[in-house]
Amino acid sequence: MQADSTGPASTGQDQPGDPRYLPIGEHGLIGDLRTVALVGTNGTIDWYCCPHFDAPSVFGSLLDAQRGGSFELAADVPYTTKQFYFPDTNVLITRFFADDGVGEIQDFMPIEGDTSEADRHRLIRRVTCVRGTLPFRVLVAPRFDYARQPHTVTQDGAMTFFESPSLGLGLISSVPVEHDGRDVRGRFVLREGELAVFALDRLVPGVQPRGCPLEEAERLFTATVAFWRRWLSASRYRGRWREIVHRSALTLKLLTYAPTGGIVAAPTTSLPEQIGGRRNWDYRYVWVRDAAFCVYALLRLGFTEEAEAFMGFLERNVRLDGTGPGGPLQIMYGIDGRSELPEEELSHLEGYRGSRPVRIGNAAVDQLQLDIYGALIDSVYLYNKWGTPISSHRWDEVCTLVNWVCDNWDQPDEGVWETRGGRRNFTYSRLMCWVAIERAMRVASQRGLPADIPRWRRNRDAIYRDIMEHGWSERLQGFVQQFDDEVLDAAVLMMPLAKFVSPTDPKWLSTLDALGGTLVSDSLVYRYDPLLSPDGLEGQEGTFSICSFWYVEALARAGRIDEARLAFEKMLTYANHLGLYAEQIGHTGEQLGNFPQAFTHLALISAAFNLDHALG
Repeated sequence: MQADSTGPASTGQDQPGDPRYLPIGEHGLIGDLRTVALVGTNGTIDWYCCPHFDAPSVFGSLLDAQRGGSFELAADVPYTTKQFYFPDTNVLITRFFADDGVGEIQDFMPIEGDTSEADRHRLIRRVTCVRGTLPFRVLVAPRFDYARQPHTVTQDGAMTFFESPSLGLGLISSVPVEHDGRDVRGRFVLREGELAVFALDRLVPGVQPRGCPLEEAERLFTATVAFWRRWLSASRYRGRWREIVHRSALTLKLLTYAPTGGIVAAPTTSLPEQIGGRRNWDYRYVWVRDAAFCVYALLRLGFTEEAEAFMGFLERNVRLDGTGPGGPLQIMYGIDGRSELPEEELSHLEGYRGSRPVRIGNAAVDQLQLDIYGALIDSVYLYNKWGTPISSHRWDEVCTLVNWVCDNWDQPDEGVWETRGGRRNFTYSRLMCWVAIERAMRVASQRGLPADIPRWRRNRDAIYRDIMEHGWSERLQGFVQQFDDEVLDAAVLMMPLAKFVSPTDPKWLSTLDALGGTLVSDSLVYRYDPLLSPDGLEGQEGTFSICSFWYVEALARAGRIDEARLAFEKMLTYANHLGLYAEQIGHTGEQLGNFPQAFTHLALISAAFNLDHALG
């Protein structure tokens, strides 16, 4: 998969809106299981946090083109570009086509040796001319701590040092560059077959900076390609849509923080759900729900190590005797397991295309979201089934969670969509409480493990009856967003997927029709109508891509195979040129929200897996 872009060296490509900003979807992703960088189709790194996902940004021009900082590298003549991944890897290639030559940038973060080593971090950009002759320009303009900290620049031969109060970076360049005390610039010409290398390293106190000659860059490139191909070779998926499924798997792996096993919801913050709007959130944390669903998706493909690592993350960081607002579980944690994630607005940054505020931290950490218990225990059930049988200690933890759910399932909560308009009796929250108890009962039965089955059964059945009585609207002939109301919500698409209701049950089929006639637009699915169900937030949003893939799977399970396949194929056309998805799709098909989003890619994997099975 690849995309074209055109433009002069100074601006990249033409695009609607503010020309200083590439569209969100015009980016590729590289990473090293600690952090990532977003590389635009114009060759600019405009988002990069060092040394980990939720560290302050070093390059943040994605959120402020003037102040945020960037690492620009491009042909120094008018050009067009194409971007693609080196096959079966997360090594990104950006190609430049000009009148006198063709060149490319190979962007990657090396992975070799112990992937759990927390301090190791490096970003490499290899530039080569593959045909003719091509001039290039480079600008390295870091802005530390979200552009809040000043820095100094010094040079020692081929090494340039950027140092701020909180972080130091070393740039090694195989071509001459100069600095002005703040930024580094250079121009160079490559002829066919020639290479240049730029390597950016985190400076660790007491550790000598590393050089990166051309031979070292080649060795690291080869090792990193081998790592990704070795990892992907464990996939058992052999069905249709293998390329897009494997790209989604590689993306989910990139969102894993290897030192702890946490999986971030997305690697960016404050990319807007509506251009110019205020629905801008920080997703660089470990949501229990998102990570648990990721475990499910990866297990379906045959990847078990990630499930084991996430279970370890929970075991080390979740205190099950906690009495916080969310019960024994928080809805999210820091990638290192920390529980405090205070929300702050960065007023000095203008936001992507003027979309203020820019937020870091997330106040939703203190919400009660009952559905996370079902998501987590379902992943434990699947891990026990497809991975390694859970230990006696983990079973005790599961029992603690299920007993808490039995005591608290009938509470109102903020729900899966993290509304900020007060707690309500959401149908989806009740559904996932049912899942929590039902899956635990399965594990107890399969393994002969001790459990208070009579109590669990009473509560499971009570939740079922409660949903059937209060979560159903006779007028709409469908299951609704919240009890005793008449607003539809795409979250109920999970009902047959979670095996709460038969996918061909008449009540479900009428719900599917109601959702299709209200929230679906050319295969794209809105979460709900905020005008009918105020969520305490300003502005509108696009369609929610995870809901679109849930819709595909629900259609397939209902036997509407042709509709499901068409909807799935349409959804694939909304991916970016590399097969990546943000959280939402806008009215003209643009990517909106944080990018790329784990939720979307795990739902794609599940939809592809089940649709392929239904097609036979």
